[in-house]
Order: sequence, then structure tokens, then C-alpha cells
Amino acid sequence: MSRSLAPALVTADDIMEFDLDGNAVDAKGRSVFLERFIHSEIYKARPDVMAVVHTHSPGVIPFGVSQVPLRPMFHDAPFLAAGAPVWDIRKEFGETDMLVRDAARGKSLTLALGDGAVVLMRGHGDVTVGPSVKMAVFRAYYTDVNARLQLQAIALGGDINYLTPGEGAKADAIKFIVIDRIWNLWKLRVAPGLAK
Repeated sequence: MSRSLAPALVTADDIMEFDLDGNAVDAKGRSVFLERFIHSEIYKARPDVMAVVHTHSPGVIPFGVSQVPLRPMFHDAPFLAAGAPVWDIRKEFGETDMLVRDAARGKSLTLALGDGAVVLMRGHGDVTVGPSVKMAVFRAYYTDVNARLQLQAIALGGDINYLTPGEGAKADAIKFIVIDRIWNLWKLRVAPGLAK
């Protein structure tokens, strides 16, 4: 993980190694990311997870604070067909600063995630996981896109025809094959020389 720094400012020198308890292996005087326990506790519990993404996506926030479940709208968010539980820090820890600043909170969040791909955090954002950085980023991006689309569909009124769990499973399986198409575009936008 990077040191405590805005993501757009991170360079290779800002990357730090942590153990599974969230301790920096060699901080070298750098400040650590406060919510590293999100990552450490998920890695401890989920050997299938090779990447964790935590976001504060504006589109997702309404689904973490309302009774409306986030459901899959289209084929680029099929992982949502397995569910998107909401973790409410207040239920277990009372009124807090909303941050996952210790292992107990990280473990509680991880239990809410279960074996899924995404967990929403009430009043905070979401966490997505995957077997690779590409897949975790893909899921984070499309969780937000799906949330915005679902809000638009709800605003139209009437019944919404969501993906079924079966459609979600089939569409999710194909993402491993086609993910490089969007991944290469994202790399091009971030660093033009990397997209090759």
C-alpha cells in the first residue's frame, strides 16, 4: 500500500510493505495509511483475494445509507448479482469517526464482506476485492457506475429488470477474458506509455 497520501500523488517511493496485522515492515519515517486494517483483515480471511480497493464513490453512498439494495443493472456489474451487503460501523462500535482504524473494525467489515466481491460501508463508501488488481479496480469502478445507473432507473419509476443471479454468474465469468480491453484504456489515460 502507499503511505498516507492522495492516490493521484503516489509514486513508487511511496509504496510500503505491511504484514497481515497492518504493521509497516519498514516505515522509513513515512506516515501509514490509517485504514490499512481494511486490507490486512481481508487478506487474512480471504486467501482468494489478491487485491483490495477502498473507495468513497459518491454514487455508492446512497445505497449504504438507505434501505434500497444495490443490485446489478447491466453486464459490467455482474458481481453485484451475488449481493452487496452494507456494513454499519455503528452497530458494533457505536458512534465513531467512521474510519476502519483498527483490526477489530477491519475484521467486522471482512465478516460483512463474506465471500463476496463488494461490501458497502454506511456513510463512508465501499470495498471491492478480486483475484488481481485489475479485477478489484474493475469492480470498484463498475460498482459506482452501476449505482449511478440504478439511481437513474429508480428515478424513472416503475419496475426495474435487474440481472438475475444466473445472468450475473455467467457475465462475471467472461470478465476475466475481456478485462484487458478496459484495463489498457485506463492505463492509457493514467500513463500513455503503459498501455502497450
